[in-house]
Amino acid sequence: MGFGSILNLKCRTLRRSLCLWLLEKFNTVRRSLEICGERIPLTARDVELVMGLSSSGKDVVNSGPDELIAELRKKYNATNRGISVRLLEERLAVPEAGEDFQRSFLLYVLGTLLCPTARLDVSPSFLHFLTNMEVIHQYNWGKFLLDRLVREVARYRQGKQRAVGGCLLFLQLFYYESVAVGEPSELSPAIFPCLASWGEEEISEREKQERELGGYGCGEVVCKERGLGMGTLAYRNQPDSIHSALMQPELENYALLEQGYQIVGEDQLNGGMFTAEENIPMSGNEGNNAVCVDIEIADPVRAPCRNAQYGCEEIIDYTKRKEHESICISSPCACPLQKCHFIGSSAQLSEHFSGKHWDSGRRFQYNSPLAITLNKNEAFLVLQSEKDGVLFLLSKGTESIGYTVMITCINPSSSTEQYLYDVVSERGNTCLRLKSYTNNYPGRVEGSPPVDFLLVPFDFVGPTGKLDLEMCIWNSTDIGAD
Repeated sequence: MGFGSILNLKCRTLRRSLCLWLLEKFNTVRRSLEICGERIPLTARDVELVMGLSSSGKDVVNSGPDELIAELRKKYNATNRGISVRLLEERLAVPEAGEDFQRSFLLYVLGTLLCPTARLDVSPSFLHFLTNMEVIHQYNWGKFLLDRLVREVARYRQGKQRAVGGCLLFLQLFYYESVAVGEPSELSPAIFPCLASWGEEEISEREKQERELGGYGCGEVVCKERGLGMGTLAYRNQPDSIHSALMQPELENYALLEQGYQIVGEDQLNGGMFTAEENIPMSGNEGNNAVCVDIEIADPVRAPCRNAQYGCEEIIDYTKRKEHESICISSPCACPLQKCHFIGSSAQLSEHFSGKHWDSGRRFQYNSPLAITLNKNEAFLVLQSEKDGVLFLLSKGTESIGYTVMITCINPSSSTEQYLYDVVSERGNTCLRLKSYTNNYPGRVEGSPPVDFLLVPFDFVGPTGKLDLEMCIWNSTDIGAD
């Protein structure tokens, strides 16, 4: 029938926070995931490589005259709500391998794993393409799965349903395969279909690595190296070995089904797929023997801030995570030196600079004037307080009539801390002076930021091009004492 790959499914959990994050990044118009600064197109071919379902053949049509499926609707007791999952489980518990068993199996897999809707029942519209079981292998199931996923996510965003249907498992496994979180040397060869590679142990280890990096989306996109997310190129460039790897044994009897899904007594979890965080069932009904059902967005998920590695200890609702991180005072700052790539919290950066670059800046004392000379080719000078190690940047820009001079504090942009500073340039009896407050920037200032600056005409500069200045920075606790 073309669904033998499902028997190799090892994953039994959906990660709720990952699914929520992927839904935010899923562009239903472009049919792409916009993650890690890249737009990754999703095609039926990706469904084939991840889930093992055919991405070629006739389109699956789940509509038509009702009279054509009237007998099947009666056989499955289909109501306006749909076909009962419990009824399908009872049918599958009967050891047979005939056409009715195959149809029940496909209804169960499509309705609970591959194309679930916001309801727990299976859509009776699926019966339209299950009237002739001999042509099931001729359909493009990859396209059908992707089309249904796009439709379900779009309906949720339009407010037409509270729950998200569609195969979120595909998105989860596609993300795991497309984004690497370990060292480049740790990138293992791709195994197709990918669902055979991700069991509970592998997923738990991957989620641990994600947390250590600071959250989802911090890895490296490697989908093209693994043959995924290549759009129409995938159909032309995939080697024949991939096609052979996707060939799976067909479902012939109940023993295979039992091996793959472990349909057991009602006192166990019955093959149900649950979200791993806090072991929350994906629907509120633990008794349903569903492989995968809808994910409710109503209950907020709490997770560490993305800046946890930089010192933030906040545990926040996932829906408010972006808002928090935009104002998080533990947001990372970058070393201002051009050949250094260190990134850390402002405190970590202060320690890094004083330890690694102690001879690359000037140390100063608050409330005490300091004479500074910038050579012609010097664009900035790093200043570090002797008292608390706070870093400042004295920047020099060039305009048509002279130099611009400003002082900024190397701090997260969200920081509200300000320092009063004074910059003076003299030539003979003429004095130019700027007194202002520092703005916060998480690194070196590029271009012409919207901050106060002192304009020093070229006439003030000596023939050597050196710019002589006197500056003073007041401690933020002393602001108000001129």
